[in-house]
Amino acid sequence: MKKYLTSVLTAGVAATAVMTGAAYAQTKAPLSILRVIDADNYDPIRSTATAMVEVMSMLGDTLVSLDFDMKTIKPGLADSWTVSDDGTTYTFNLRKDVKFCDGRPMTAADVVYTIERWQNPEKRSPTAFRGGKVKSVTAQDDYTVIYQLEEPYSDLLPQLTMPFSSVVDKATVEKLGENFGVQGFNGTGPYCWVSWQPRQELKLKKNPHYTWGPSFYKNPSPQIDEIVWRIIPEANTLMAAIQARQADMTYYMPPIALTTMESMPGISVSKQENYIYDMFMGFKIDKPVVSDPVIRKAVNMATNKAAITQAVYFGHGKEMRSLVNPAIIDFDPESAKLTPAFDQDGANKMLEEAGWKMGGDGIREKDGQKATFLVYGLRNATNPTVSEAMQADLRKVGIDMKIQLWDATVGWGKMATQEFDAFYMNYPALTALEAIGLYFPSRQAPTPNRMNWKDPATDELIRKAATTTSKEERHEALATLQRNLTEANVWVTLSSEPMWLISGDRVEGAKAHGIYGAGIYKGLDISLKR
Repeated sequence: MKKYLTSVLTAGVAATAVMTGAAYAQTKAPLSILRVIDADNYDPIRSTATAMVEVMSMLGDTLVSLDFDMKTIKPGLADSWTVSDDGTTYTFNLRKDVKFCDGRPMTAADVVYTIERWQNPEKRSPTAFRGGKVKSVTAQDDYTVIYQLEEPYSDLLPQLTMPFSSVVDKATVEKLGENFGVQGFNGTGPYCWVSWQPRQELKLKKNPHYTWGPSFYKNPSPQIDEIVWRIIPEANTLMAAIQARQADMTYYMPPIALTTMESMPGISVSKQENYIYDMFMGFKIDKPVVSDPVIRKAVNMATNKAAITQAVYFGHGKEMRSLVNPAIIDFDPESAKLTPAFDQDGANKMLEEAGWKMGGDGIREKDGQKATFLVYGLRNATNPTVSEAMQADLRKVGIDMKIQLWDATVGWGKMATQEFDAFYMNYPALTALEAIGLYFPSRQAPTPNRMNWKDPATDELIRKAATTTSKEERHEALATLQRNLTEANVWVTLSSEPMWLISGDRVEGAKAHGIYGAGIYKGLDISLKR
């Protein structure tokens, strides 16, 4: 690890020495944002990639928006709304000053088209569930939208802040067809599509009509003429580019370099304390060995989460001590008390008492079955370190964890199979219902309910939390869910990833947001020094 740190810092110093960045520092140069991976496309209903969302939040707008606290819903394209007593009808009153990038005024018909397209079964949008069970969406007049649900959905407003429901222009969609979000885009966001070179860069320009930014920004209009999102997949190169002032901003800085960035002259660091992007290992509970609740609890007890978090995030991440993030809406503090504490001696004792006897090879055995299981995951920046550390921890209690990490090009397909016993996953969420309601319903097996957790009580509590119109009933149902699932040890929650926005000395007003991993959100309030 020390060798890696030296190489990162050396790369940065060397780059600074050979690249002055003087020409780049001119105010007229576009704002350059670095990231490590591109999206598959920029059609908001076709992709679940964070890389799509972070750009879409600039290209498009949603009916409602999310404040920096990751909890408060504020007006967006709708400046007000009402909800019927039975929770099935939302009436959105639209702003009358909104225009698409091409200058055409936005009306209720555009919102109706967008939601219907998103919810159309033929489109098979992987995010359509976030809009609830839609009965109809209609335009009462040019500036009033009636959003009718088949049943109440208590998570609707938080989910409608997500860029997946960004309003799109019908004419552009029909003109480009399958190439919408690939060759062009026409939205109502603060920035407009210029061009995209996949896996290289995406260029945006200021929407000249935009004056309707969310109220939690000081400036409702964009302050920058051009933005370039550049792909730099290698950590050393990304860090060197920021140090050499060859780029302005990133929130993909390797954690090992954050302390250096904080102390570097001319570099500003903004941390989002409320960011939610968590990592867990889930068990496929109907597979041998991990079907035993004692094994699952022992894994939870034997895993040194604090040490893993330190190894991965170098003091900048948070150890997860609960099923869902404490910052999430409807978090239940009592459930966190049920999470097993780190106790390898206790895990050994519990396994021994349950009949899992230590073998001569250091692996426990019961009824002829070795205490071994196979975990799948993507080969990314964190999973190799996490999996090797867990493997070492579990060997200390006589459990053999085998590891198979895959490149993302094949990994997602592999994790839709039944070949493995456990898996690693990182995920963003705004509410406890979103997290639990995505991963735990029986109908979601085998993916994204890769645990094959099929429990009628869980399904009923999720349904109750989603359909109640009472905040108290929703919270009670979700609290019960968190406690039940924690006690079942279906997940080993590990770490919460930090959100740090790094910006160079040309930049003013940058503040980390973090909705669905999008560190910049609208890009408003950001300006370049004169």
